[in-house]
Amino acid sequence: MKPTAPLSALLALLAALAALPATAQVRQQADLTLDTANRLVAGALDACRRQDRAIVAAVLDRGGNLLALQRTESVGPHNIEASRRKAYTALSTRTATLDLARGAAANADARNLATLPELLLLGGGVPVAAAGQVVGAIGVAGGGGAANDHACALAAIRAIPGLDQPAN
Repeated sequence: MKPTAPLSALLALLAALAALPATAQVRQQADLTLDTANRLVAGALDACRRQDRAIVAAVLDRGGNLLALQRTESVGPHNIEASRRKAYTALSTRTATLDLARGAAANADARNLATLPELLLLGGGVPVAAAGQVVGAIGVAGGGGAANDHACALAAIRAIPGLDQPAN
């Protein structure tokens, strides 16, 4: 039995498509470099130092891995973990922790976020984005209050060209 012309054409097309090399679809993502992470930490420490505030600043990459951490000599040791968890919370939720904490305080349904072991709903964590993609987060702790920690984190991000500028 001889295939008809349309069927022969379809078979030839399928054979040609099968012979084409398969191409992988790979998403291109920006990554936070160690240099940028160190500059973020230094920027946060500098911003708080100008206000006579002792802090710890931690920067995580997009996967939640610690890239940089520095502390002022006089800051309490509990702030090391607080800064990391603030950064983790900002990265995980893609929301500044000050906004998240205020939202949770105003919304009974959101209050349960505070029961998740790694999340810390205290101001001072801010997502770090470049070209519209979250590439990491910074967490600041020990600056004498959530608003102070948040302001130092924002100052650090705003001081680095090429990063998306946070609204607040």
